[in-house]
Amino acid sequence: MSETFKGYSGQAFSLRSEKGRFTLPPAFRNAVKLSTDDRKLCLTMHEKWNCLVGFGTKRVEDFEAILDREEESAYKFGRDFDRDTRAIQLNSFETMPFDDSGRFILPEFLRDIGGIDDALFFQGGGQFFTVWNPAHLYEMGPEMAMPKAVCRALEKDAREKGKKK
Repeated sequence: MSETFKGYSGQAFSLRSEKGRFTLPPAFRNAVKLSTDDRKLCLTMHEKWNCLVGFGTKRVEDFEAILDREEESAYKFGRDFDRDTRAIQLNSFETMPFDDSGRFILPEFLRDIGGIDDALFFQGGGQFFTVWNPAHLYEMGPEMAMPKAVCRALEKDAREKGKKK
């Protein structure tokens, strides 16, 4: 029996390699493989936070339902909703391949948008995951206390291992 996609959960950390690549951690890599047909990672900017959002290509199939739900909610609560603009936002993502070890090259424009330097913190979010520059995550409020604590611990471990090489 084949595995099915159950969402993204947990946290992980990746330092940029000497070759300029990051590594999609195993738990996230396996979930992306289950949510894509072609082993491609999709990344875009988060609509509210200073981070990136990741998902597999199959999530695109949900975009029309997301638009319908958001439009209905806006109508119900008397808010403006521009379906065309929101559709462009949802579909403005970059796809990139990753190898068997999860290594991928983060395009420069995504590094710029996400303010990414030499490290990534991955935080599961169910149907998506967020990808943070740790410094930006640390600026978030107390609602992000747990992700910040995990990020600090994982960053410390990764940097200590990096010094030993």
